[in-house]
Amino acid sequence: MNIINRKARFQYYLLDFYIAGIQLFGEEVKSIRNRKVNISESFCQIKNQEMYIINLYIEKYKFGSNDYTKRERKLLLKKRELIKISKKLINPKITIIPVEIFFKKKRFVKIKIYIAKGKKMYDKRKSKKNKELIEEINQY
Repeated sequence: MNIINRKARFQYYLLDFYIAGIQLFGEEVKSIRNRKVNISESFCQIKNQEMYIINLYIEKYKFGSNDYTKRERKLLLKKRELIKISKKLINPKITIIPVEIFFKKKRFVKIKIYIAKGKKMYDKRKSKKNKELIEEINQY
């Protein structure tokens, strides 16, 4: 069971990836199992030598509730990985985005984050055109 940010490959050049754990409450894990989560608008930041994910929407688990929680959640990475990431973030055009949330061994919630560079508008048009050409070729 994976939750994927489908817009990420269209909006960014994905450079390097890391897999991190997330610090969650119990009811948040239940909501993720029920696929009540949205990662399309979220991003990551380093604060005080720790990485946090921001704008990760997780619906509350209570029955009939449509409330979303939008708090910062800590990502669990090794210190070496944080140092590598912080060195790459010196360039102002580089950002960290989550692409996929998945379960490891059916118990642990993991998130795949990418170091990414934003695409320009003409790059997005070019990738869309290439995708349409590939679909057209596959039809024949």
